[in-house]
Amino acid sequence: MAASSSSCPFDVFLSFRGDDVRKTFADHVYAALTGAGIHTFRDDEEIERGKNIDQELTKAIQQSKVAVIVFSPDHASSRWCLDELWMINERRKSDGMHILPIFYHVDPSAVRRQKRSFKEAFDRHEQQLKEEIDKVERWRAALKEVADLGGEVLKDQYEAPFIQNIVKLVANKLDRKLLHVGSYLTGIGDYVGRINHWLQDESTNVRILVLYGIGGVGKTTIAKTVYNQDSDKFERSCFLADVAETSEQPKGMNSLQEQLLSDIHKRESVKIYNVDEGVMKIKDAMCCRKVIIILDNVDNSEQFKSIIGKQEWLSSGSKIIVTTRLKCLLSEGCWKLHIKPLSVKKSHKLFALHAFGREDSPENFDEHSERVVSLCDGLPLALRVLGSFLRRRSIDEWKSEIKELQEIPDSRIQKILRKSFDSLHNDRHRSIFLHIVFFFIGWDKDVVVKILEGCGFEAIIGVQHLLDRCLIEINERNNLAMHQLIRDMGREVVRQESPDEPGERSRICNHKEVFRVLTEKTVSYTSHTHLCFWFLRASTGTLFCVCFLV
Repeated sequence: MAASSSSCPFDVFLSFRGDDVRKTFADHVYAALTGAGIHTFRDDEEIERGKNIDQELTKAIQQSKVAVIVFSPDHASSRWCLDELWMINERRKSDGMHILPIFYHVDPSAVRRQKRSFKEAFDRHEQQLKEEIDKVERWRAALKEVADLGGEVLKDQYEAPFIQNIVKLVANKLDRKLLHVGSYLTGIGDYVGRINHWLQDESTNVRILVLYGIGGVGKTTIAKTVYNQDSDKFERSCFLADVAETSEQPKGMNSLQEQLLSDIHKRESVKIYNVDEGVMKIKDAMCCRKVIIILDNVDNSEQFKSIIGKQEWLSSGSKIIVTTRLKCLLSEGCWKLHIKPLSVKKSHKLFALHAFGREDSPENFDEHSERVVSLCDGLPLALRVLGSFLRRRSIDEWKSEIKELQEIPDSRIQKILRKSFDSLHNDRHRSIFLHIVFFFIGWDKDVVVKILEGCGFEAIIGVQHLLDRCLIEINERNNLAMHQLIRDMGREVVRQESPDEPGERSRICNHKEVFRVLTEKTVSYTSHTHLCFWFLRASTGTLFCVCFLV
C-alpha cells in the first residue's frame, strides 16, 4: 500500500521508477533522509496502479516542500512516474517547490533531449495513447523542464558519499525562505525562462538584470518566482521588498542594509549605524560568496549604490535583479528586460481564472468579460483585482461595476499606478504629463514639444522624464502613446481636484462636463502660469478647441 499522507506536511517527496531502484538506491536515499530527521514520503506500492495519480499521492505532492526525482534508465516507460513528474513540475512553477533531480546511471542530456531509452519509451506512449497525445506532450515538456534544472549525476562512483551529499543538499533547501506569489501566474513563463537561462551563465560580463515597466505589470511577481525557483542555486540569497518606500522611512536604508547582511551572514541581526558603514560591510560580505540579490521597486540609482555598491565587488557567478519603473535606471553594464502588458488572449485567461476559477468565461458572461478585459488593457494587476472582485457576483452586479469603472477607475489599481506620477521631480513635469493625458495622446512628439515649450515648459527634458518612468511611449510613427489605465489615472488625478464641480478643475475632457461648464459658466478663474487647452468632442464627432489664458 502507499505510504499514508497524514495531515502533517512532508519535507520531501521521493519519486522513482520502482522496478529500477526501489529496493536499492531509492531505499538507501529514503533511509538516509529519514535518518537525518527529514520527513520523507515514498510510494511503497510495488504494482503500478493506473493512469492517474491517486488521492494520497496527489496530497503528498501538494504537502511536500522538496521533490527528489530519481531518473533511472527505464524511468520514462512508467506513465505513473510521468504523471508524478508533471504534477511536481506544476507545483514548482506555481509556488516554487524545489526539485532536486538525480540522474542515476543516465546521461542528463539523454533525459533532457529524450534520447535512447527515453526516446523509446515516448515512442511507445505515442503509439498507445494516440487519443491522449496532449498528455504525452505535457510529459515531454515537464521532463525537459525538470532536466534543465540540473542536478546530481551518479555514474562511476560510490553511492554512500553521493547519498550523503543529497541529504546535505535537501537540508539546505529546507532552510530557505519562499516568497508568496499568489495563484495563476499566467503570462510570465517566457520571462522566467529567459531569466533562468541567464542565471545559469556564470560569466562576469553581465551580472545585473533590470526588469522595468509600468506599475502593476508583473515585475515583482516575476522576480519572486525566479527567487523561489533559483535562490537555492546560490550560496546566499536575499529579496529586499519595496526598496523605494522603505528607503524613505527614518533609518530605512540602514534597515535594508541590515536585512541584506543578515541574509548573507545567516545571522539573526546585524546592526548598521550609517549608510557608508553598511556599504563597506556589504562589500566584505559579498566579495567571497556567490549570491543572488533582488532589489524590488528601486526608483533611483543612489538606492542601488547604497545597497550593492559597485558591480565589480560581486563575486564570480553572483547575480543582481532589480525591478523598477525607470527605464533609464543603471544604463551601463546590465541587461534590461521590458515587462509588457499581456496579450488579449492571455488577459482573458488570467481574468477568467480569477473571476471563474477556469481558463475561459461561461457563455453568459462572455460579453461582460470582454468589456472588463478591454478596460484592463493587459495589466495583470487590474485583471487580478477586478476578476477577484467580480467572482460569484450576478450579471446585474457585473453590469453596474462596469458602468462605474468607465467613469471612475478602481481605487486599488489607481493607488499602484499613481506612484509613478507622484515620483515625478516637480509640478511642471506633472503638468506636462496631465496635458498629454488630456490633449496629446496620438500626437507627433515633436509637435507636442513645440506646443508645450510655447507655453513656457522645458518640454524636452519633461517628456524624457515621462518616458523614463514608462508613463508614456513613442510609437514607430513618433506619436505619443499611453497605456489606457495610465491615462485613466491621470484623468482621475484631475477629477479629484474637484470631484463634484468640473469648473473647479484644471482640465476637462468629458464632453458633457465641458458643455455644462460652458453653459452654466462655472469656471473658476484662478491664477495659473501656463496656457490651458480644453477640447470638446461633440456627439457629431466634431472636435472643438477652447484655448485661453487662466
